[in-house]
Amino acid sequence: MFLKEIKEIVKSRMLLLSVIAVMMIPLLYSGVFLWAFWDPYGHLDKLPVAVVNRDNGADFEGERLELGDELEKELKDSSDFDFHIVTSEQAMDGLKNQEYYMVIDIPENFSENATTLMDEQPKKLELSYTPNESYNFVSSQIGQSAMKEIRSSLQASVTKTYAETMFDNIKKMGDGYIEASDGAGQLDEGALKITEGTNEFKKNLEKLADRSVSFSSGIEKANKGSKDVASGAAQLSTGLAQLHDGQTKLIDGGNQLQAGTANLASGAAELENGLNTIDGEMNELVEGTTSAKAGADQFREKLPELSSGTASIAAGADQLQAGMTQFEKELTSQISAAQNTQWEQLQPILKQVMTADQMAALEAEMTANQQNLTDGIAEGFNELQAGSRQIEVGAKELNQTVSGPLLENMNQLTAGLGNIQNGQMQLQSGIGKLSKGAGRLNEGVEQLQTGENDLLTGLNTMAEKVNEAKAGSETLAKGADELLVGLTELAGGSHALSEGADKLADGSAELASGSSELEKGTKELHDELEKAADKTDDVKADDKTYDMMAEPVDVDEQTFHDVPNYGTGMAPYMLSLGLFVGAIMLTIIFPLKEPPEQPKNAFSWFTGKLGVFILVGCVQAVAATFFLLAGLGLHVQSVPRFIVMALIASFSFMTLIQMLATILGNPGRFIAVLILISQLTASGGTFPLELIPDALQHINKLLPMAYSINAFRAVISSGDYAFMWQNAAVLIGFALFNMMMTAIYFHGQFKRQYGRIETV
Repeated sequence: MFLKEIKEIVKSRMLLLSVIAVMMIPLLYSGVFLWAFWDPYGHLDKLPVAVVNRDNGADFEGERLELGDELEKELKDSSDFDFHIVTSEQAMDGLKNQEYYMVIDIPENFSENATTLMDEQPKKLELSYTPNESYNFVSSQIGQSAMKEIRSSLQASVTKTYAETMFDNIKKMGDGYIEASDGAGQLDEGALKITEGTNEFKKNLEKLADRSVSFSSGIEKANKGSKDVASGAAQLSTGLAQLHDGQTKLIDGGNQLQAGTANLASGAAELENGLNTIDGEMNELVEGTTSAKAGADQFREKLPELSSGTASIAAGADQLQAGMTQFEKELTSQISAAQNTQWEQLQPILKQVMTADQMAALEAEMTANQQNLTDGIAEGFNELQAGSRQIEVGAKELNQTVSGPLLENMNQLTAGLGNIQNGQMQLQSGIGKLSKGAGRLNEGVEQLQTGENDLLTGLNTMAEKVNEAKAGSETLAKGADELLVGLTELAGGSHALSEGADKLADGSAELASGSSELEKGTKELHDELEKAADKTDDVKADDKTYDMMAEPVDVDEQTFHDVPNYGTGMAPYMLSLGLFVGAIMLTIIFPLKEPPEQPKNAFSWFTGKLGVFILVGCVQAVAATFFLLAGLGLHVQSVPRFIVMALIASFSFMTLIQMLATILGNPGRFIAVLILISQLTASGGTFPLELIPDALQHINKLLPMAYSINAFRAVISSGDYAFMWQNAAVLIGFALFNMMMTAIYFHGQFKRQYGRIETV
């Protein structure tokens, strides 16, 4: 029956040509397609792409950066695409007219953005491209991959430039660390001097505090003595007033004595007794006057010393105030200068490791600390100067009082007391004589008259001097009161001076502690900067280092099973697809059921039809494989296995299509087309199985092309022949099942058509 089927085909020239054409379908389907797309990625240099370079360049670290020109040059030398350097207008016109598949645009700020790495808001390099996807979608996808390569190359170039600049800055930073370390050393020396000065300042302030306490104590003693002087002067003034009253009465008595000389005789005895009494009291009066004169002389002698002391106090307070003002200015200026110098030296270093906000915050904090320190020093000196001014005012007022009216009044008082003393001595002498001559009163009435005149003269003189002494004592009392008031104010100022000195001493202790911390910190800064300088000196960089920074990862591609080109990768899929389509086409031109003559039995009928399918399938497989091997140069791991695998696949497809078309007719062909469509998507021939929808993944194991593709991949690329035979066994199983079903159909069909004839 097989030979008869062949004869029938040969007899019909149209059928023969149709069968031959069907035999060539797998060759045309798979061979021509693979020939057309055998290595499309190897001809990308023919794909026109427009490049628009609008980059203006930029200056970076003293050098001119022209990344746009560098990229343009690199693209010209590249064989990735057929690059055309054009203007923006030409690029868009070419894109509209489908002259270019893609436009790469290099913007104006391309190089400028590359220099913003260390800016507060760095900008990325924007490289835009516009593919014409409507022209060809695959070309746009290829363009995306190419742009990734361009971006990677550009990133490496920019990173290399950054690396060179970074290492240059590291070297400069090392030099800066050395200079900063030297500056920190000088700062440490200055801080040490500040510490020594503040310690000395602290000692002097402590001495000032101690001396101010002693001064305050002396002022309190002087204040107490001035109170005694004021009290004594008041008592002296009261006594002289009483003496003045007595002198007045004495003069009146002398006048009465002179007027009553006539009665002198009768009162001689009484006069003698009275004179004896007066003579005794005159001794006490003379002694009191002598003591008063001696005290006034001593007080007058001490007045120059008191005046000199108060003048010295006023001058010292004035000098102290001026010195404190000058010292406050110098101290504030030196501290401010030291802190400003430190900040200027640290600022370049801190800018390397801190942001602008952190720098501003640190500067504000240092300025606030400096202002607080200056305000604290100024407050302490203001309190000290206030006490000094009070001392100066009180001392000047006391000096004016002592060196002015008080000295003059004391001189007058001393002179008056001397006159009083002389008059008293004369009076005492006269009274003595009067007492002695009382017995000779009668005899010396004339002499008494003369003596009375002298007595009245002396008493008048004595009254005048007593008046002067009384005025002087009042002045003395007033000056003593003013001295008391001045010393009281001076005592208050001395207390304020003592408190201010104590506060200043406490502040100097804090200043000494802070300067010690400053000295410790500057020393630590000096040591750390030396270490940083040593470490930066150890940094070595060359072109290899820059390349390492630009491209730290080098991908070593090691192909497990090499697939040299796109055609080799698609061969398993296209060969399987061509064999399947060829099997479908055969059912259209070849009668599936009609035998050339009446068959003897169902088996011969079945084998005759099956033989034609197998013959055509074998021719299809051999023609397609030889075209791929010889015509396209497909490299396979084993040529015999490749041919055998093509025969098995074709045999499996033929039996499947025969079964469907024979049993079901046109609906069977439709089912075959549906299986073909399913295999186009779910066989895993183009995209990995994991990338297709889940619903299609589940039918993969039911599709014969899934196994033929796996088997062809094994024999073409991997050389895993065990895997090839596993898939081949499945295809053989498909074929045996298909043959069995077709044989059962022919057996039934034979009974229906030819069983009745045999019985008749």
